[in-house]
Amino acid sequence: MSTPLIELINVSKTYSTAAGDFVALRDVNLKVEAGEFVGVVGKSGAGKSTLLNMINGVDQLSSGEVRVNDNGGNISIHEMSEDQRALWRGQSMGVIYQSFQLLPMLTLVENITLPMDLADNYKPRESKERAMQLLELVELEDHANKLPAFISGGQQQRVAIARALANDPSILVADEPTGSLDSVTADRIFDVFEHLVSDQGKTIIMVTHDMGLAGRFSRNFTLADGELLDSETESKFDRTMIQRRK
Repeated sequence: MSTPLIELINVSKTYSTAAGDFVALRDVNLKVEAGEFVGVVGKSGAGKSTLLNMINGVDQLSSGEVRVNDNGGNISIHEMSEDQRALWRGQSMGVIYQSFQLLPMLTLVENITLPMDLADNYKPRESKERAMQLLELVELEDHANKLPAFISGGQQQRVAIARALANDPSILVADEPTGSLDSVTADRIFDVFEHLVSDQGKTIIMVTHDMGLAGRFSRNFTLADGELLDSETESKFDRTMIQRRK
């Protein structure tokens, strides 16, 4: 049996608050294979963002382990130092937020070249060429020199996806990326995600509160009160991929 790309083993997270301990995640177990589009659906406060922060190593877990089989090595994310995790994240994982988090004083192309420059993966001329290719991927190359304030929310989210792809990570994690978008724009974002999985072999883990989106993932789970429920279903995305292979 092959080693999963991502594996969560009995992951728990408890926050200490003035009102007492709050359990955000409780013994979560999850295996994600390379090339999957996995959705985690849950209400606000269910622990969805905390789950992603355990996977990307932004937050420390209380117990358990997160392992990633990356670049030929099986690593335990939370056994690395903070600097090592930051370096790994910059090279191997793209993060997409609901609020886009584009830098307002930088143009779209500059927002995308920034992570490449920070990781020192490309020479300046190469990073700009790659940024333009990524803007073309999300159909925004004509807006490359605009500031984020001069494009729509849906366009900003597509720029955020392009930025997350800057260093060609194998894994993308998306935190409510369609939560503030209308249904038509959200469909376009999903089209981009499905293209990244089916045509580029990316692995995507997305959390959302929208139960109606469950059928669009290759697998989906429900997160409730910090517990990951066994609610995997065959989806429209699965059936589409099977038809394409035929």
